[in-house]
Amino acid sequence: MAGGFRRGNRRRAPKLEARGVLTSVEREGPFKEWLGMPDLYRYQLVVDGESYSYQTEDAELPVAVGDRVVFRYKETKAGNWVDRNSLGKAIDPSEYQ
Repeated sequence: MAGGFRRGNRRRAPKLEARGVLTSVEREGPFKEWLGMPDLYRYQLVVDGESYSYQTEDAELPVAVGDRVVFRYKETKAGNWVDRNSLGKAIDPSEYQ
């Protein structure tokens, strides 16, 4: 079936977005899921007191502790999971002159 076509008239739940100051980062890994797949790293991020999990192939994050970050996430039974490739620094236009 071609992409973008869904069965039924169900509305998709909008993605949740969070932004705030990154207060701590913990890294686990690398993990090998199966043969031929690159190593995966799991990060535990704490942003404004909330805990989020992030899984990526990168050994280093594009953000550091103390940065203002923005990302999309979804809530699951296992906790809040950050969407792949959505983590980045939040840009405040008022800081640029």
